[in-house]
Amino acid sequence: MDDSLQRAKHHFSLGIEHFESGRLEQARVEFETALQFAPGRPSLLGNLGITLFQLGRRDEALPYLQAATEADPEHVEAWTCLALDCEAKEAWQQAIKIFERLCALRPKQASFAMRKGECHLRLGQMQEALHAFDSALVADLEHADAWSARGSVLRELHKLEEAAHCFRKALACGGDAELNHYYLASVSGPEVIPPPPRAYVETLFDDYAHSFQQHVVQNLRYRGHELLLQPLLEKQLRFRRALDLGCGTGLCGQLLRPVTEVLDGVDISQAMLEQAGRTGIYRQLIHADLPSYLATADEKADLIVAADVFIYVGELASVFQSVRRLLNPGGWFAFTVELPTNGEDLQLQPSLRYAHSETYIRQLANAFGFEVSDRFAAPLREDQGTPIQGMYFYLR
Repeated sequence: MDDSLQRAKHHFSLGIEHFESGRLEQARVEFETALQFAPGRPSLLGNLGITLFQLGRRDEALPYLQAATEADPEHVEAWTCLALDCEAKEAWQQAIKIFERLCALRPKQASFAMRKGECHLRLGQMQEALHAFDSALVADLEHADAWSARGSVLRELHKLEEAAHCFRKALACGGDAELNHYYLASVSGPEVIPPPPRAYVETLFDDYAHSFQQHVVQNLRYRGHELLLQPLLEKQLRFRRALDLGCGTGLCGQLLRPVTEVLDGVDISQAMLEQAGRTGIYRQLIHADLPSYLATADEKADLIVAADVFIYVGELASVFQSVRRLLNPGGWFAFTVELPTNGEDLQLQPSLRYAHSETYIRQLANAFGFEVSDRFAAPLREDQGTPIQGMYFYLR
């Protein structure tokens, strides 16, 4: 055997040993050394690219990964890294093309079809996503996440019975029980409405945080925060402390700061809180789900607001009980709710948002000693161009 090839093989073997033991920097050195003795070998190009990718040195990794796939079009691991890089850059269409190639190379590996479907969802391509999830189930009929993802697409397409079937299959295949029961409840109208899974809501808004404000204000024409606070601002009230529940990126906070001595915010999403923190308008920002925070909080407030927040909370009795305890005498509790479409007092809708009737709110107000000072109906935002009707409440 040629001496250079023998040396390349030696350093390659050392690199593999380091890589498999998690010693990525040492692996990188060995693969680079091996490549000097055997330039252009696909296995060396691919392993060096994958190692650099794992080290977080993605810009350096890409030329090696691309060279590896050109030299060996069936290099699955290199293609996978390229697809992950496209996802990280939100180059969804490019990622889809790579996952299509990976599905062809590994038709029995459901994960590639799943990732392809998720990319289609990012582009709003529901039918294409459904086809991808169907392909994942062809590869593995017991893939719980594929059943759940398929059900979610069907729910978005308003095919509720088919969606319910998929969520039941996901549960039968060992899928996340809390999450799939929540999904199932949204399409089947259960007698007992489950609380929202914290992981679902937290992940939803963490992923949404970087584009949230632009999307809700411009795309969804959201004005709920402005409509909610306008009557209070017109009264020229001032507050010693205001508490912004579900503060998000700070839409309410920006309107409240001029009339509030101290403004605090609470949100379930750390990424949302980071956006709110950049505004510099809050004294403190608390990372917590609302019921848990309110149950343990002890600092009083003159104003507690929740704009378009209770749609992700569900049952509100514990919230009202805590707010009553935390609100100073004469203080205001201002919030919005979405209205049910099924005539019930509390509804988990196929949109995965909770809706609350006026009767339900008045019952809770009476139970916890609130007076409904005012209320009015008005749109909250739009959903696919259709205004979503809500109710705006002011309790004292």
